[in-house]
Amino acid sequence: MPAGRDHDAERRESLERWEAAAAGWGRQLAAWGETSAPVATWMIDAAALAPGQRVLDLAAGPGEVGFLAAKLIEPGGELICSDQSEAMLELARARGAELGLTNVSYRVLGGEWIDLELASVDVVLCRWGYMLMVDPAAALRETRRVLVSGGRVSLAVWDAAEHNPWLEIPLEVLIEHGLLSPPESGGAGAFALGAVPLLHSMLEEAGFTQVTVEAIDIAREAPEFDSWWATHLDLSVSTRAAFEQADEAQTEAIEAELAARLAPYTAASGALAVPGRTLVAVAEA
Repeated sequence: MPAGRDHDAERRESLERWEAAAAGWGRQLAAWGETSAPVATWMIDAAALAPGQRVLDLAAGPGEVGFLAAKLIEPGGELICSDQSEAMLELARARGAELGLTNVSYRVLGGEWIDLELASVDVVLCRWGYMLMVDPAAALRETRRVLVSGGRVSLAVWDAAEHNPWLEIPLEVLIEHGLLSPPESGGAGAFALGAVPLLHSMLEEAGFTQVTVEAIDIAREAPEFDSWWATHLDLSVSTRAAFEQADEAQTEAIEAELAARLAPYTAASGALAVPGRTLVAVAEA
């Protein structure tokens, strides 16, 4: 990890933002679940689940990926749906109840220190969590520690910024308006693990073998700019926190600049389809 930063403060700030973001994720659950379905499907297929297994969904948010697993590990299996944010877990509890799931427990857990016993789970799932952790290398080592020998981690992280204009463009505009600082090299962030060689080597250094990394293209779509931007603010905690600092004049200027930069992804009808790419990986403990 880069020195000279207050890592505990970063962890506290991250938790506060995710607590505040839970309501927006609840509003967008159906739409985002549909958009991100190819990623969840890949992760579940790669996990090679079987009845009776114990599965940990780490940084689970509203729990979509883990809930797919819950059905596949019956009978006799257990899903531990976990997140550092209690507000996110409340969303997951409500969704799990709606689905009638009976083999799920809900726990507040962090990724860098997982409060579970050595070799106590068969599979760990983590969709878009590791790159936001202050020390993702430590989190991967902890993941390896709690997995049984031969167990699997199945994960997703965002690819590099140039493959994700859906997030890179808003971040650039907010930086230009002085509402965000440029990302620090080596720090936590959406694109922190966005390179295949880096992700591959980090998994191996954490003790994993049989590492496979692939890429999946997905797009954030909306019928017009206003709804696209509203959805984005609901889902992107960093963007929302920065945008909320803008005064009225800045707000208008930012939205006008965003609409202009998103023009290449805007149809004549006004509908948007802004590209994104995520890396997905599976490895054995």
